[in-house]
Amino acid sequence: MKSRDAANPPNRFHTTTVTYDEGDGPPPAQVTLIEDHSRSILSENDSPDVGFRWSANPYRGCIHACNYCFARPTHEYLDMGAGTDFDTKIVVKRQAAELLRATFDKPSWKGESVMFSGVTDCYQPIERELELTRRCLEVCLEYRNPVSVITKSALVERDIDLFQALTRDARFHLSVSLAFTDNEMSRAIEPWAASPDRRLKVIEAMAKAGVPVGIMIAPVIPGVNDSQLVQLLERAKNAGAQQAGWVLLRLPGAVKQVFEERVRVALPLAADKILHRIRNTRGGEKLYDSRFHTRGRGEGPYAEMLATMFDTTVARLGLNQRRRDKNLETAVAHDDDEPTTFVRPPKPTQQLSLF
Repeated sequence: MKSRDAANPPNRFHTTTVTYDEGDGPPPAQVTLIEDHSRSILSENDSPDVGFRWSANPYRGCIHACNYCFARPTHEYLDMGAGTDFDTKIVVKRQAAELLRATFDKPSWKGESVMFSGVTDCYQPIERELELTRRCLEVCLEYRNPVSVITKSALVERDIDLFQALTRDARFHLSVSLAFTDNEMSRAIEPWAASPDRRLKVIEAMAKAGVPVGIMIAPVIPGVNDSQLVQLLERAKNAGAQQAGWVLLRLPGAVKQVFEERVRVALPLAADKILHRIRNTRGGEKLYDSRFHTRGRGEGPYAEMLATMFDTTVARLGLNQRRRDKNLETAVAHDDDEPTTFVRPPKPTQQLSLF
């Protein structure tokens, strides 16, 4: 990495730079930031197989460049590609915190849980400088709004103090997205994300700090990491994880082409076997089935075997004692039917009650 930095030093005229965790970057292509001028920050989800209603996405696109990312087609709506464009052209919502505060101030907001993020990683490398996610979470703390975070970034350790405060004053849960035990295999499939060993250290650090933390095994890729599922759960439990979830590989739209092309480059000898195994969980012919509940779990004997392996291991380890919803695709530690902790803080000009 040092020789690459020396060959291409930072541009002194750039106002924003991207820095990376030690050993986790940088990617070989130039990263471009694109301004997003949306007037809202929250997205509403009505899918019956996703465990949250509201999500906030301070960024669109993701520098982690995971071959399998189901969010890739969202870049097509921005007149960009689902491949390299998604990995290197990152859309940023610089007013995310202000937009979130405006939403919380609306009488219609009832204090439901907010997920960071429902689409791309809210702690990808550019967050180190821009701090859009941290500023949003500070707003959540100010309003005591329930929050969940899912990430595969070690940068999340920066905000342990904020997570502790949210855990104390609101409801908070962190899910570490981790699909591999093998660092080398992880690098081949999710090239610019933190290594599995590093993410397990994140779980350990959060658990020691008293932050509710779990593991999301996403995705389980038949023929690639399915054999690592049990060991992943065991290692996560030993690190301090309290909950676990899993999602089968999803390949909607252009993701099928991106995944197949990249897996043939990364794992050329195993590519045909992998694609065959994936089809075995999708009726034998297709690489993807978009039906609710089926899309995240698959169908057929092979998919049922994966579900059984997960369920029996989770039960043996004593994970998920508070959650038993087998269709839940996101490890969220709280439900919106619980009383909300949400409270609007008094405005500077607002007279406080005497009682």
